[in-house]
Amino acid sequence: MLKNNLGFPRIGNQRQLKRACEKYWSGKISESELLETGKTIRLTNWQLQKEHGIDLIPSNDFSFYDQVLDHSLMFGTIPERFKDLNKTDLYFAMARGYQSENQNIKACEMTKWFDTNYHYIVPEFQAFQTFHLNDTKVIDEFIEAQNAGILTKPVLIGPITYLLLGKVKNADFNALSLIDRLLPVYLELLNKLHKAGAEYVQIDEPFLGLDLNFFQKETYRTVYHKIKNELPDLKIILSTYFEGIEDNALAALNLPVDTLHIDLKRAPDQLDNILSKIGPHLKLSLGIIDGRNIWKTDYQNAIQFVQKAVNQLGEERVMIAPSCSLIHVPVDLENETTIDPEIKDWLAFATQKLIELNEIATILAEPNSPLLARNTVSITKRSTSTRIHKPEVKKRSLEISDKELKRNAIFAERKNLQKSHLKLPDFPTTTIGSFPQTKEIRTLRANLKKGIITAENYEAEIKRHTAEVIKWQEELGLDVLVHGEFERNDMVEYFGELLEGFVFSANGWVQSYGSRCVKPPIIFGDIERLKAMTVAWSSYAQSLSAKPMKGMLTGPQTILQWSFVRDDQPRHETLIQLAFAVRDEVADLEKAGLKIIQIDEAALREGLPLKKADQDAYWNHAIKAFKIASAVAQPETQIHTHMCYSQFKGIMDKLADMDADVITIETCRSQMELLESFQDFQYPNEIGPGVYDIHSPTIPSVLEIEQSLEKALKVIPEGNLWVNPDCGLKTRAWPETEASLKNMVQAAQNLRLRNLN
Repeated sequence: MLKNNLGFPRIGNQRQLKRACEKYWSGKISESELLETGKTIRLTNWQLQKEHGIDLIPSNDFSFYDQVLDHSLMFGTIPERFKDLNKTDLYFAMARGYQSENQNIKACEMTKWFDTNYHYIVPEFQAFQTFHLNDTKVIDEFIEAQNAGILTKPVLIGPITYLLLGKVKNADFNALSLIDRLLPVYLELLNKLHKAGAEYVQIDEPFLGLDLNFFQKETYRTVYHKIKNELPDLKIILSTYFEGIEDNALAALNLPVDTLHIDLKRAPDQLDNILSKIGPHLKLSLGIIDGRNIWKTDYQNAIQFVQKAVNQLGEERVMIAPSCSLIHVPVDLENETTIDPEIKDWLAFATQKLIELNEIATILAEPNSPLLARNTVSITKRSTSTRIHKPEVKKRSLEISDKELKRNAIFAERKNLQKSHLKLPDFPTTTIGSFPQTKEIRTLRANLKKGIITAENYEAEIKRHTAEVIKWQEELGLDVLVHGEFERNDMVEYFGELLEGFVFSANGWVQSYGSRCVKPPIIFGDIERLKAMTVAWSSYAQSLSAKPMKGMLTGPQTILQWSFVRDDQPRHETLIQLAFAVRDEVADLEKAGLKIIQIDEAALREGLPLKKADQDAYWNHAIKAFKIASAVAQPETQIHTHMCYSQFKGIMDKLADMDADVITIETCRSQMELLESFQDFQYPNEIGPGVYDIHSPTIPSVLEIEQSLEKALKVIPEGNLWVNPDCGLKTRAWPETEASLKNMVQAAQNLRLRNLN
């Protein structure tokens, strides 16, 4: 039985890729040194998978920034504004923007990869779009592995998924209408791979798990029949993941491919439906190991799926695999030395998931293998652990009253009270929360953990940095201040460390976008807040200024979405536990005198189920959680929320139902296009559209920011418009932060002057 892996983490087991990219961007290493780091990571990954018995080892799952961006470069989908740059500069400019004395080129848009926290670079399509084989990365890496003695399975994003991931620009047309221009390039590429020696090619079409119309289904049929006619001997593994293909099962099962991969972790019930409809020649790749979470696989449960398929199809027509690419989990559990041994025994990172595949294959071949009994012991220990359940926490979550879900006044009344209390000018300026975490700050935190400095020394230094940044904000002229979050390692991890029910890895890094890696907390049990988490720092910050200071909290849905969540109870039960923890913090911040409290729900849209039939239930839980967290605030306390890259079309009523006083959103990369949703719906509360892109190192001019604000004023009433960057500034350097915010404040002041005149 073949063991099929869909993809492996590209960052390196010590985040080598992150460090190499950032050194290259800052001019500390050459392009050749950057490329050598990439080659080393690829060879290490291929060899590791070979050693762990993987039969179908992926290539082209590596990327220096993003796999969708790689495909855009490969197919020549390069916006005109980048055409004069050389290849490497062009690649990173599309992702990060490009600024020189004579040029200021905006980056391409970035958004979430389906319902994950991974961000991809959005392809831009024009009505006159053409495609050509502009780059041979996928072929080069296949040959590179071949030269190392490893026959890989090249991985491509399918042509239909690639087009559906993109965005049409400057015209109104269906991106799928470009398929007749794109498909010949795919055929050319597949021909070259076949001639180079590829036996299998994995083509990822996750859109097959979404709601498709007749035209889209027909396009799948046309495209894959053309591929089969052109390349009858090439074995295509068509991969679906993140959802079941139930509604599209007939369309998928009738495609002329060698193997269909299905995600049995996200949609275990789909197997029966597929087995009832499958034809006599199609093979199945069963995604029985969770590629998006870190819990050890229950072998007995996984084997039942495999045996059911084998009983009907025969062993030769069944492969076993993770549910999706392992890019969404950390590299190796063996890098962890600080996780509690009891809980560590419940976990499996990417490398361990390879081992699990091999062990499941062994058990299937040798039913009396001791591997099954050993796995059963671990699974049983977790399910019976007394550390997981807290009856008093569960009781509180079940006893939610209507009063706990409502503010004490409607928005119009709150707005008047807040205006009287806060005395803010028109077009108030603020930032989203965090300021740059310099090497000095990171060293302080590391030295505290190592015991090199005392907690008192650490606190004194963080207070000094906080006081300096507050004074700097006052001098700059910002209207609503933040304390900078220097005491926080991460917007989710920080809170998890102060809540019961979490455990943390030391090296469990996962790529979020480009060189940005995050270390998701692990929620293993019931969640409880035993003490205040942010009150001391927020109170200290407010004591240093007469201007309003925002209390900064991460919202329950975002903590849930950006953690590895326990899988032994419904997600919404864990969400409500988090909401009550945040609620208690809001109440304590208010008692401490904070009049503005921001509850970040950066991941609210990200968590939305991919299928429409499941979305109402999600919104019910998500909005309920936000209201539990925020409704405790008195009317004069202003509640803010922030949301990262999101598509708001069709969900505006849900955002309004959350009833935050101010919502700040990321709109800069789309040139304020996202605001159209707010205009169509006439969003009633206040809005802070991001006026510059913090994910790019480029510095916006005063004029650029003014132009963004003028666009916003066409949609947002003057009294409802805030001025802010589009996200937190933690990942930026101080020089660009200072210059950008100075220009932002000046733009707001210019707007006020024009308004007075």
